[in-house]
Amino acid sequence: MTNHNPFKTLLARAGIALIASLGLSGGAFAAAGAGLQQANVTLTDVASMQRGARLFFNYCSGCHSLEYVRYSRMAEDLKMDPKAVEQNLIFTGAKIGDHALNNMSVEDGTRWFGKAPPDLSLEARAKGVDWIYSYLKSFYLDPTRPLGWNNTVFPNASMPNVLWELQGLQVAVTRPGSGGQDPHVERLEIRTPGRMDEQAFDGAVRDITAFLMYTAEPAALKRESMGVWVLLYLAFFTLLAYLLKHEFWKDVK
Repeated sequence: MTNHNPFKTLLARAGIALIASLGLSGGAFAAAGAGLQQANVTLTDVASMQRGARLFFNYCSGCHSLEYVRYSRMAEDLKMDPKAVEQNLIFTGAKIGDHALNNMSVEDGTRWFGKAPPDLSLEARAKGVDWIYSYLKSFYLDPTRPLGWNNTVFPNASMPNVLWELQGLQVAVTRPGSGGQDPHVERLEIRTPGRMDEQAFDGAVRDITAFLMYTAEPAALKRESMGVWVLLYLAFFTLLAYLLKHEFWKDVK
């Protein structure tokens, strides 16, 4: 007779459920990332994150906060002069040691946009850097929307294109929908050029994305810089342990 163990059966079922859920989650994440452009950002490019910080505070911080980021920590991590940060990046009257909060109240944000603009401290962890990069490039004029803008990555978003002066005015080229569906956006085209050409604007968006990648986990910057030294230490320790073993055991046959 087979010895039936209910505890083992429970573990087996839990394992099957976990594998199935991981498979479904992987498919969901793959679907969410379909069609996104690659940001190609890295925490080793401090200059890019510096430029991204300047762009963020000049174009985005009027509506969006970075609740978990202090100006002083940002200045230290990104090798920025604290005095320059106070003079050029703080527009709210905050001090260098304060968190990067905007002056917009939840009530005003809700009244103006239909929903208060979210805090972006953890946006890169929540959505991914490719999503941010693609989203910022995908605004187009849409007179049917309350603010006159729409987005192919996040359709019917309440946010206007705050970077339109840099990018220019972008329009959607559509094809008719089938079966009574709405027209499908095939591609986006610049109707009126902005202050930047396409290559320069891509770089600017990449810089903002790199900065938001930093704000999502500031400790990662120091962790990566220490990683090389940790690997060198482990390599040295491994060599030392091997030499000690060889010395201790050389007379043992």
